[in-house]
Amino acid sequence: MRSWVMRKWLAMVALMFSPWVVASEAPKLELKQVSDHAYYVEGLFELGTPLNQNFISNAGVVIAPEGVVVIDALGSPALAERLVVEIRKVTDKPIQYVIITHYHADHVYGLQVFKDLGAKVIAQEKGKLYLTSETAKLRLEVSREELAPWVDENTRLEAADVWVINDEQLMLSGWQFDLLKVGPAHTPDDLSVYVPAENVLFAGDLMFQGRIPFVGNADSAGWIKSLDRLLTLSPKVVVPGHGPHSTDPAEDLKFTRDYLQYLRDEMREPALNLDDFDEAYKNADWSPYEGYPLFRAANRMNAYNVFLSIQTSE
Repeated sequence: MRSWVMRKWLAMVALMFSPWVVASEAPKLELKQVSDHAYYVEGLFELGTPLNQNFISNAGVVIAPEGVVVIDALGSPALAERLVVEIRKVTDKPIQYVIITHYHADHVYGLQVFKDLGAKVIAQEKGKLYLTSETAKLRLEVSREELAPWVDENTRLEAADVWVINDEQLMLSGWQFDLLKVGPAHTPDDLSVYVPAENVLFAGDLMFQGRIPFVGNADSAGWIKSLDRLLTLSPKVVVPGHGPHSTDPAEDLKFTRDYLQYLRDEMREPALNLDDFDEAYKNADWSPYEGYPLFRAANRMNAYNVFLSIQTSE
């Protein structure tokens, strides 16, 4: 019964995003260089399917003097194996660490490939809650059906070797990787990675460039605070969890931040007044964001989730 409910939920999300779902051939996966030693692969702007092997998220690669750090592990073991092949085209240094920005399926189903190579996995401590949850178990069961053969009975959820409790620094060959505890925001276990030597920030799903984010049950107030914090880093390049990298980080980080703040500003008064949501949504002015991708698919749901969160937290 629970699996059926999860399938229905996934089908509803697929329907909601249907204008952007594109049937594709086996996806092209190649490293894009964003600084002297930092790269990433860019996932597709569509839902995970067997045709795209669940390649819908990004993964970062930083080649330090004596080893490689990977940020996120992609959405299937097959994709992770292909990422390893791409890494081997530019370096033969060992892959020593994989840092997980959050435990959503499209970012972690490839983890076992890196674990089997001997890499240590680092994630934010609240990822334990999701990893051991019924939701994670059911999501994997459904994915084994919906994403076969790329996610199957041999695909497993992997726990981190190191759980980050507060901000920490990873030192590798004299290089510093700042592990920033920025959740609860998009998820309870968000972790961003800043590499000062490259002036590159791997923001995870906290930044969405030029499109409306999917808020879900996120902590929108915490998300805004985290984006304010990331803005103070003044990185040269930001690699998000989805979509192309940003060479105008201040503008792109601010876009997501301002959208979230706009949601809260529009919904706060009617939420606290216990007004009817449908009326509140109808009376709000959405014109600043109506022309952006995913507005029609996501904005109403985003507003509703923010509306409810304000009622329960203020």
